[in-house]
Amino acid sequence: MEVAAYRIVTEALANVERHSSATAALARVWVADGSLHLAVEDDGASHDGWVAGVGLTSMRERTEQLGGGFAATGSARGGTVTAWLPLAAQ
Repeated sequence: MEVAAYRIVTEALANVERHSSATAALARVWVADGSLHLAVEDDGASHDGWVAGVGLTSMRERTEQLGGGFAATGSARGGTVTAWLPLAAQ
């Protein structure tokens, strides 16, 4: 689970660098409700939304393999990638 969390955050930050016009990004990690929560937010505007490529698909697959959840959205205010991974064995 630790490796999956690391890979999700690093891929989300790499996507900010590769694909957005962001000037700032914030990565947050916290524990709540028996899960590890991850969020990467940036201020790069997206007017057409995002098309899932290899990076977004692999992040989603990593979370689903561990019984977690994933969301990625882009808007005129910036982009957000969020994931949660259960801490207890399923």
